[in-house]
Amino acid sequence: MDTVTQRVEPVATGPKTFDAERARADFPLLSRSMRGKSLVYLDNAATSQKPRHVIDAIHRYYETLNANVHRGVYQLSEEATSAYEWGRAMTARYLNAPSPAEIVFVRGATEAVNLVAATFGRQRVGPGDEVLVSAMEHHSNIVPWQMLCDERGAKLRVIPMNERGELVLDRLPDLLTPRTRIVAVVHVSNSLGTVNPVREIIREAHARDIPVVIDGAQAAPHGPVDVQALDCDFYAVSGHKMFGPTGIGVLFGKRALLDEMPPYQGGGEMIRSVTFEKTLYAPLPMKFEAGTPNIEGAVGLGAAVDYLRQLDWEAVARHEADLLAYATEAVSDIPGLHIVGTAARKTPVVSFTLEGAHPHDIGTVLDQEGVAVRTGHHCTQPVMDFFGIPATARASMAFYNTRDDVDRLVAGLHRVREVFPR
Repeated sequence: MDTVTQRVEPVATGPKTFDAERARADFPLLSRSMRGKSLVYLDNAATSQKPRHVIDAIHRYYETLNANVHRGVYQLSEEATSAYEWGRAMTARYLNAPSPAEIVFVRGATEAVNLVAATFGRQRVGPGDEVLVSAMEHHSNIVPWQMLCDERGAKLRVIPMNERGELVLDRLPDLLTPRTRIVAVVHVSNSLGTVNPVREIIREAHARDIPVVIDGAQAAPHGPVDVQALDCDFYAVSGHKMFGPTGIGVLFGKRALLDEMPPYQGGGEMIRSVTFEKTLYAPLPMKFEAGTPNIEGAVGLGAAVDYLRQLDWEAVARHEADLLAYATEAVSDIPGLHIVGTAARKTPVVSFTLEGAHPHDIGTVLDQEGVAVRTGHHCTQPVMDFFGIPATARASMAFYNTRDDVDRLVAGLHRVREVFPR
């Protein structure tokens, strides 16, 4: 959509290397100073920074295209609609969805899971039934299912994990019972970085005709997702974690399931016709998009995907793996530091505790050094309970981070050690 976004050139320099410094230049905020020092941003699992490509696309939308979508017969409205649907088509391509009609715009992964629980879940789950989640879920993939189970008289069951932060899949066959109605699991843990074998989980569940909901909020920022290869029934992502704007996300759902599900909300846009006697609903995906949508968000998400598709993802994967290995080794030399989550397959996330220092104190001292990390339970209190800790400090990296960023983190942690000696 030329009126919304302009082509970006690839930032990978070749098949073996990734030019992170060149990528950094695309992200204006990364050039900021903080506390008199250059900013080191290591909170990407919470939200990612936005490339100029996205910022400019949103700016151009408001300058040249702003109008309500789908409802106007005038040219400006038609152009806005085209830009909005371009964002849907780009996201469908990134997820390899069979059709843009299977892409529902929502506020984020949290709303996507709530949508499925409130519609599909209510259709399937009854008294005595079970919903299966994992031990490392974000609260947004626990609480909606708890609410559903409480309402329906059903039971929430949990796939356990081990001390490395990996799911114990040997238990999965026993947990998939004749009463299991839905499996809902995270693709990548936000607090541990663990990459779960979701394809295996989906295969086991489908062998028993159990549908699977995947929380992909932490997976999508690290490369395109193929929902057809996974064969998941639903897949949820958040735009702000994949270098797009806040307040926009996507629910992918298989068309047959979306067709059977009732609307999530009522109002304008999601109707075909309304009388006081009966309402006929619009076809997919409009059935689930009541009211004036987040047009800006869809345009910005489309631009983010347009940017991401230019990357050499094999080179990015090698770069991120190098960052993880480098950071893991570097922080391990700090006295009293304990890494929480040591799975064999991880995204570049290092969660840790430091003897004698509360994670909030760690974050405060690092902030004085210009290093931004997340501290707390990361909306995964059951994970913290499993490891017997109240919280961790978490350094989460993206493709624009470098070894220099890790060096700054390590120097900051040595400063924490000075302020809070054991």
